[in-house]
Amino acid sequence: MEDFFLRALIGGMGITLATGPIGCFVVWLRVAYFGTALAHTVLLGVALGYLLRIEPVVAVLITCFLFAGCLALLERRAPVSLDTLLGVLAHLSLAGGLVALAFMENVRVDLIGYLFGDILSIGIVDLWLIAGTVAITLAAISWQWQNLLAITIDSDLAAAEGIPVERVRLLLIFLLAAVIAIGMKMVGMLLVVALVIIPAAAARRFSSTPETMGMVAIAIGAVSVGLGLMSSLTWNLPAGPAIVLVASLFFLAGLSAPVRRVFRS
Repeated sequence: MEDFFLRALIGGMGITLATGPIGCFVVWLRVAYFGTALAHTVLLGVALGYLLRIEPVVAVLITCFLFAGCLALLERRAPVSLDTLLGVLAHLSLAGGLVALAFMENVRVDLIGYLFGDILSIGIVDLWLIAGTVAITLAAISWQWQNLLAITIDSDLAAAEGIPVERVRLLLIFLLAAVIAIGMKMVGMLLVVALVIIPAAAARRFSSTPETMGMVAIAIGAVSVGLGLMSSLTWNLPAGPAIVLVASLFFLAGLSAPVRRVFRS
């Protein structure tokens, strides 16, 4: 097996360890729009990376964190609805990134790669970044698992029981930002949210407990990465979109399965 393909396989399956459980909470809490808005900051992060001469993935990670913090701050103070605020900031970031890159005449940027991903170009540095992000994400989720479940079931009741709802929710947003920043290398800014949501949505039909749904989402994501890469190698398809298509097939297949209640009263 070629080294580049092996790195892509390891990196892709590794990131699904984080996208699986994060995707479950995104589906349960119905905050997919946060992920979409965060994904639009990728090009701004890339421009920042070239400007400061740092690794683009690291720059994207920093930009996503800053964007997530701004969202959390403005959500409380902005005189407009949250979806309007997200739409404005997301497209402002996207337009700002494109304009910034246009001014860098001596820099050649593969926009297609950032839009749709280039998992086959994953290097050793990327693997270390993925490993670190996944380790931190899993540790944080394990630490706050019960609190996350509590705010998922009833945030008001969780607050009455003394759970810091806003801080737990902010932690989830930051973890989502980290996963999106790392995952964009695989499937690009236009499809990275699909990598988070679709395996979790597919897993919901085959799970009866939150823990089971998280494990099934990881499994679906990992199989989607493997089959997507194999189809890319066999039929010369773009790897990122192929991975998302395979995950979508799992979701469509699950539509015929009976709906199960993941949270039981």
